[in-house]
Amino acid sequence: MKDIIVSASPHIRAKTSTKRIMIDVCIALLPCVVASVIFFGWYSLAIVAVSVLSASATEVVYALVYRKCWKDFKPTMKRVIRDFDFTSVVSGLILALIIPTSYNVKGEMLLLPLYLPAIGSVFAIALGKMVYGGTGRNLVNPAASGRIVLFISFTAMLTACVGTCVVSPIFAPEADVTEILSGATPLTALFASGGGLTLSPLDLFIGTGVDGSMGETCKIAILLGFAYLAIRKVIKWYYPLIYIGVAGVFAVMLAGFDFSYFLPSILSGGLLFGAVFMATDYSTSPKSTLANVIYYVCLGLLNSGLRVLTGIEVTSFCILLMNCFTPLLDRYIPRRPFGYTRDKKKKEVKA
Repeated sequence: MKDIIVSASPHIRAKTSTKRIMIDVCIALLPCVVASVIFFGWYSLAIVAVSVLSASATEVVYALVYRKCWKDFKPTMKRVIRDFDFTSVVSGLILALIIPTSYNVKGEMLLLPLYLPAIGSVFAIALGKMVYGGTGRNLVNPAASGRIVLFISFTAMLTACVGTCVVSPIFAPEADVTEILSGATPLTALFASGGGLTLSPLDLFIGTGVDGSMGETCKIAILLGFAYLAIRKVIKWYYPLIYIGVAGVFAVMLAGFDFSYFLPSILSGGLLFGAVFMATDYSTSPKSTLANVIYYVCLGLLNSGLRVLTGIEVTSFCILLMNCFTPLLDRYIPRRPFGYTRDKKKKEVKA
């Protein structure tokens, strides 16, 4: 009995692994990558490639240094490659899809420098994930933290964005697709300027004429990824819907119960993308069902509230903020242990 070593939980064997789940997430993100090429051109693939390669290389280099590869390089390298679980690939993909392809400087459109996704990915993996201990131990979503670092450090490039959209708006022919919005998306026109949105809900849904980050533009692509993850049971389908529904209803309430704000509020910006691919991260979301409901309701309230106050895209900030409250939710609303059954109260027999 003394030779028995009990490994860390969980102790349930299953065919599903972290690598398999991350590959599923990569597959679910492919429609957004394809949509980014259709709407923003081939340069978007360069941003995706740089972001993914930088994220993956950062994890490998960090692991090699941590394990002191210089002492025995070959076995250490084999172990690092064997343990590679594609989480950094997912973080790199998501980071690439939540930044724009181009920005405006005095009326001239410039392509986003490729060193930006590289910097964001290195920070996201090294300081947003590996420094906490690696996969499953990170406090905040790596992609969200990387995006916020880029937003703070290169604000002009990420806020003065302009889409190189090759498809014209469908039901808003008066909208100018070359119009420069002061925010990352039509959110500024919707909230800050009092409802001057120039694009119809259908344009926002399809992504035609929308200036913004690559992955947030085409909602059809996001919904395809959502359906795939839900069918594969990678995520619970109702959690993102809670986030999106609460955000939309609260936006209507803040607009004086003007229900015309509902669709534009949930179709603008990165709300759908963040709800499906970022807020559902296993490591940074609560464990119990009740805690998750509270988590997603708070995300929806924060998202709409901060949008009205700032007039810019705040999805990454909201997710990062709620990630910090996840340990608190897990502490006071713990998950029911596997196999636990509540003791039935015995009825007292009256004499």
